[in-house]
Amino acid sequence: MYDPCRAHPVLSAWLTSLSNLILTLTDNVLYLQVYMAQNQSAKSSSSQMDSSTTDLKKSSREGGGVFSSCIRGVRSLWATRQTEETRSNRELYVKTTLRELIVYIVFLAVLCVITFGMTSTTMYYYTKVMSDLFLNTADDKDVTFKDITSVEDFWSFARGPLMDGLYQETHYNNESLSPEEMGYIYYENKLLGVPRIRQLKVRKNSCQVHEDFANFITECFDSYAESIEDKEPFGPYLEEYNNTAWRYFSESHLGGSSHWGLLNTYSGAGYYKDLNNTKTESSAIIDHLFEKLWVDRGTRAVFIDFSVYNANINLFCVIRLLIEFPATGGAIPSWTFRTVKLIRYVTVGDYFILACEIIFCLFILYYIVEEVLEIKKHKLEYFKGFWNVLDICMVIISVVCVGFNIYRTLEVNDKLTDLLKDPTVYSDFERLSYWETRFSNAVAIAVFVAWIKIFKYISFNKTMTQLSSTLGRCAKDLAGFFVMFIIIFLAFTQLGYLLFGTQVEDFSSFENSFFTLFRIILGDFDFHQLEEANRILGPIFFMLFVFFVFFVLINMFLAIINDTYSEVKSDMANAKNEFEIADYFKRGYMKMLDKLNFKRDKIVDIQKALQTADINQDKQLDFDEWRQDLKSRGYADGEIEAVFAKYDIDGDRVLGEEEQKRMQADLADQKAALNKEYDDLGGKADRPSSRVSYNDGDSGDDSDDEDSGTKSSRTGRTSNGVSYEEFTVLSRRVDRMEHSIGSIVSKIDAVLVKLEAMEKAKLKRRETMGKILDSITESDGTSDEMKREQMEKLVREEAGTLGFGNFSWCHQRPRSFTQRR
Repeated sequence: MYDPCRAHPVLSAWLTSLSNLILTLTDNVLYLQVYMAQNQSAKSSSSQMDSSTTDLKKSSREGGGVFSSCIRGVRSLWATRQTEETRSNRELYVKTTLRELIVYIVFLAVLCVITFGMTSTTMYYYTKVMSDLFLNTADDKDVTFKDITSVEDFWSFARGPLMDGLYQETHYNNESLSPEEMGYIYYENKLLGVPRIRQLKVRKNSCQVHEDFANFITECFDSYAESIEDKEPFGPYLEEYNNTAWRYFSESHLGGSSHWGLLNTYSGAGYYKDLNNTKTESSAIIDHLFEKLWVDRGTRAVFIDFSVYNANINLFCVIRLLIEFPATGGAIPSWTFRTVKLIRYVTVGDYFILACEIIFCLFILYYIVEEVLEIKKHKLEYFKGFWNVLDICMVIISVVCVGFNIYRTLEVNDKLTDLLKDPTVYSDFERLSYWETRFSNAVAIAVFVAWIKIFKYISFNKTMTQLSSTLGRCAKDLAGFFVMFIIIFLAFTQLGYLLFGTQVEDFSSFENSFFTLFRIILGDFDFHQLEEANRILGPIFFMLFVFFVFFVLINMFLAIINDTYSEVKSDMANAKNEFEIADYFKRGYMKMLDKLNFKRDKIVDIQKALQTADINQDKQLDFDEWRQDLKSRGYADGEIEAVFAKYDIDGDRVLGEEEQKRMQADLADQKAALNKEYDDLGGKADRPSSRVSYNDGDSGDDSDDEDSGTKSSRTGRTSNGVSYEEFTVLSRRVDRMEHSIGSIVSKIDAVLVKLEAMEKAKLKRRETMGKILDSITESDGTSDEMKREQMEKLVREEAGTLGFGNFSWCHQRPRSFTQRR
């Protein structure tokens, strides 16, 4: 039997695709029919669904035990996308992510409240006031602390601006202060204890003098190092045995700590002297040290430490002034002002911060449990995720901050207790302020990480994932670029340090040279300094660096980022969003509007029923008329009975004029309230009704182009998220598609009929040729003329049967064939 599909494989593939299209179309038609049926029965089944849902919940509560319910409730507190199976359940994925995001936003808000409660702009102004007093106040020689360049300048500052700043004993009108007003700086800042002055020295002959100069230079003092510290008593230590200024004390004895200066890192040990509470006695101490040459050639650093407290703003300012005396001679000043809030809980606002800190601790415990559960489930695979590692870092930093907060509170209380016992001793807040600053830095990092972590919860669509995808995809290229950049950059850093390090401050050290080149990239440079340092190599160095680094490497970096971003953007243009939370909120918003529309449409239907149900126009609306009208509008008997009974006060199954007016008034009030609520949600008051009769579907325009579809998508929607207009357009398109497919199928049938006719003709020709050959073989005894006549007769008969007309070749083929025989 002839099979056209087997004979024509291209046609077979075409028909297969067409059959798949027809099946898909059939599914769409069935979906539309089901959708129509659901819309028609939505109202009648709503009450039944509510009752069945209630029964289901009731049976679930009765079937489940109290203990299992508690376990599920507790476990749901730590339900995350990594602890729950959310890959196959889109709705669970959405809800879990939203729950995580909401909880994390609350955590972030609490953390921000705590951090903003730790600092304020007042801290800056407090620091500025103190620094201006001690750094910018000039002595009689018009030398400030910042201008100190020699030992003489140091002593001039210590005997002048330092004493004047620490001890203010008169008002601005030169009237002496009362004893209660003494000990304050600027009348507001209480000097805690007494200031301390301390120095570090190196041993004599701690460096080696070249033999050529050994006869001329007999003493040598190396740069500072802790291994060559001078620990021997010096000066008049025998006469002033109890004077600590001439004796060395270890770091543990002083309770000090190391300090990173401009030239070296200095230990907390040394020779120290505590000043007094009054200016007279403190000045006498400074004068005595000056006269006895307390600072000599071996001195490498002098520290001046003191602390002040302002009760008005509850802030401490811990001040350290450092003068370094390098082996080159001269003096280099530096300073540290740490304004910290060591006493945390004084005002009502402070106690509110305390409450937030307690909530923060609870959040940390919550996230610790969450991390443990996730690690328990995923094992080592958990640490391969970037966000997971960030979560662990966040928890660790937070735990450290909480621990230090507790330590700081206890330590400050001990310090203040010791200070109040004896206000004439030095109160060392240096270590505490140092760790308070480190604590503030840790909190700042925690807040930064916390804000960055928001991308974990909102990187769910194309827009949010473009940045992360771009960085992730170009990571290997950037790693290779970074290696090349560092090699070239370090080469230029070393070159600049060696060429200009002795003359240009910006290249005076390898570190300074490194950051100076970064400043050149950003456009912050001084070309004239390079040119003055070396008129030939300076410009060459500058031009080579700008060419290779700025024009080549930086543009290569930008090209990598731009190309990768273009690829990511192109790939994501056709990709489906991983998590469309915006659409999720939009659907919820639209469902809320649809519920309001449904209620409003119900009111409109009842209002219309009041106007049209009274068929006999007797101004008396009986139940049968009421039921018949609302039944035609698709309402169930239960709803019809409930509304009628509500206003049928006398129970006579008839609504009188007063009862109808009361119903109309109530309906008008309800409709006004719904319209107001609808407008508050951002809807349009003139939005078309979602309850449209399906019998009117063909009354409109038959246009179903994109514009009509787009326009209809913005009109009323049903509770399932599809508007009647969209349904109408879709059904029209289905009808058109069915009509088009019908014409295509008819054409295919015609083609198949023609193919079958051609195949039959082909078979007929084969049979004819067979008869001709048989006739030739069977007529061996006849003459050639007789054979020719028989063949011509047979060919004419068969040709007439096939309908091909005369064949001129029939007179030649038998002859040639006979000749071949």
